[in-house]
Amino acid sequence: MSQHRRILFAGDPHGNFKPIIKAVLENKPEAVVLLGDYDLDAPLDHYLAEIADLTQIWWIAGNHDFETPAKYNNLFNSAFSHRDLHLKVTEIAGLRVAGLSGVFLGRVWYPPQEPKWLGKQHFLLNQTATVQQAELSLKYKSAIWHDEFEAFKLQKADILVSHEAPGSHRHGFRVISELGAAMGVKHIFHGHLHEDYETIIRNKIKVCGVANTAVTDLLGRRVI
Repeated sequence: MSQHRRILFAGDPHGNFKPIIKAVLENKPEAVVLLGDYDLDAPLDHYLAEIADLTQIWWIAGNHDFETPAKYNNLFNSAFSHRDLHLKVTEIAGLRVAGLSGVFLGRVWYPPQEPKWLGKQHFLLNQTATVQQAELSLKYKSAIWHDEFEAFKLQKADILVSHEAPGSHRHGFRVISELGAAMGVKHIFHGHLHEDYETIIRNKIKVCGVANTAVTDLLGRRVI
C-alpha cells in the first residue's frame, strides 16, 4: 500500500457508493473518510457492508443528510455512528484528522456576516418555551455554530475535512481557511461543490476539493 493512499477521501456519494467500494478494494487503505451528502435510503453500513471489515470508515455530514428524518437517522444511527468526526480530532492512520460537518446558514451564521446567534443555547434562550423544550430542528442541526467553531480552533491537527469549502473556492468561506491555519493543518479536503481541484493557500496549506463520487488520496489525486 502506498503511504499516500493509507487514507482515502470520498466526495459526496449522493446514493452512489460503488466508487468508494471499488477504491477500497483496489487500494486497501487503512481508512476512508467520507465528506458528506449521502442521500441514504437505508443505514450507511448497509451500503458499505462489502468493505466494513477491510478498512476504517469515518465520516462528516453534509447538508443533504439533514433533509429528512430518514436520511438523518440512516447516518447518525447507523453502525458507523461512532465514526462521526464532527468537531473532533481523531488519529487515523498516524495522522490527526479534524472534522467539520454541516453548512453555513443565513439564519444562524453566514460569514463574513456576524453570527445571528452565538450558539445553540443563545438561540434557544430567545425562543418560546415550547421551542426551548424541544430538540433543534434538522435544519438548525445542519448549521455550523459560531461558538463551537471558535472552540474548535484551539485544537491541533494535520488534516481538516469539511463539507463547506475554504476561501480558496469562489463559493467557499475564508473562515474555513482561518480554521485550518489556527489548527496548524497541512491539508484541507472538502466536498459539497462537486469539483476536483487543488491549490495552496496561506500557511502553505494544500486544499483539495473532491468532486461528487470521486475518491482521492492524501496528495489529492484520484485513485480510480
